Amino acid sequence: MFLTSIFNYDKKASATSWSVIALGAFVTLAGMLLANSEKIKAGMTGFGLAHLLLGALDLFRLSKRRY
Repeated sequence: MFLTSIFNYDKKASATSWSVIALGAFVTLAGMLLANSEKIKAGMTGFGLAHLLLGALDLFRLSKRRY
């Protein structure tokens, strides 16, 4: 894959990033569907979207670790 050759693709880091993205997706959906209060709904949705963004950024972060 083209992106894996450009970036230092580490499977362990990738699994962590995907876990953070999945957590963000779950919290975002839970906030949008289950929260009763508008403040709680906004907070949970924002928290989940932040995890989605940070997980995606972490997925493509360059690693300085060399084995």
